[in-house]
Amino acid sequence: MSWKTPSPRVRELIRQGAEIALNPPAEWLAQLDAATLTGQARQQIAADPVLAAGTRQTNRSNLLFWAAANVRAPGEPVPANDTEAPLSVARDLIRRGLDESALDAYRAGESVAVRLWTQVACSLTTDSEELRELLDVSLRSIAAFVDDTVSAISVRMRAERDELTRGTHAERRETVALLLEGAPITRRRAESRLGYGLEPTHTAAIVWTDAPDADLRHLDRAADSLAEAAGQARPLNILASAATRWVWVHGGPDTDRLRAALDRLPGVRIALGSTVPGIDGFRRSHLDALTTQQMLTRLTSPSRLASHHEVELVALLTADPERADRFVKRTLGGLETAPPEVVESLRVFIAEQCNATRAAVRLFTHRNTLLRRLARAERLLPRPLAEHTVEVGAALEVLRWRGRP
Repeated sequence: MSWKTPSPRVRELIRQGAEIALNPPAEWLAQLDAATLTGQARQQIAADPVLAAGTRQTNRSNLLFWAAANVRAPGEPVPANDTEAPLSVARDLIRRGLDESALDAYRAGESVAVRLWTQVACSLTTDSEELRELLDVSLRSIAAFVDDTVSAISVRMRAERDELTRGTHAERRETVALLLEGAPITRRRAESRLGYGLEPTHTAAIVWTDAPDADLRHLDRAADSLAEAAGQARPLNILASAATRWVWVHGGPDTDRLRAALDRLPGVRIALGSTVPGIDGFRRSHLDALTTQQMLTRLTSPSRLASHHEVELVALLTADPERADRFVKRTLGGLETAPPEVVESLRVFIAEQCNATRAAVRLFTHRNTLLRRLARAERLLPRPLAEHTVEVGAALEVLRWRGRP
């Protein structure tokens, strides 16, 4: 693309606008994230916490990269952003089995960036000729920057795909993919390639981190801790992405022991599937672990360890977040925003089959204190607890996994 250097006045206007973009308001970033993580084509990315976090990080990286370049050299061509943030996302997309079509998120982000930049440009000058030149130069710059960045990332994705199709790691990933898809591969052949028995009972796990500064070595340590909690020497550990491991162990892990291990591994999270036997169990448990992980992401839950059997009902209830919100508000009324100790007291009371003595023991509180909290909760509910105990219990579980209390 031929590039004509803009006039000194327009160069100065571009520099001023780029300085604004270097400190983007929170609503700008929210709009970029919404555009790049919504829509049918990007559903798989949005549902994966690692890919979603990487996409948000890439949005910020691209915005700041272009803005910084235009502060240094206003109106000059901006090279492709081939820094670590977009390259890391490219690797993870390939490891999830996605292709270059996933890069349409860049185009969605570009449309938002153009709209926001146009608003900035219109705030910098009222001179129509200056504004025309400013928009002509800067919008061509944004388009060229996105084109060049997408091309660079596409090259990196092709290289990553070539790397993953070679060697033992690729063979194990391929074998797992065949098992998960129900493809016709014999049990003996699959076990030989994986070094993992498929007849016993399995518990699958998704081990991941969405913390940008996490130590990725902790992921494999967490996988080993999962095996130890299940009484095994080692797990089946598959690299799903730089920040995600797909793990299987035989039997069921001791979750208390696993939770204690996680305390020594900051930033790592684990979603456990069901415990099911055989090849079908290998597949089913993995799908349940994915459901658990997606629910934690959907609810922005702070929980670092969750089992499918704990969250199955909540996962079903919150599949449609808007309907889930309405259900919680309609069911709990004023209790939704009550003090945490009141909410938790009622949740545990219901979990203990409305037995106040057992609930007080579980909460480490005096029975009279519990009864006062329950009376307060009853007053806040829109209907008497006795008329819809199951619904209230379900709504309180949704609150629990959202991080309340």
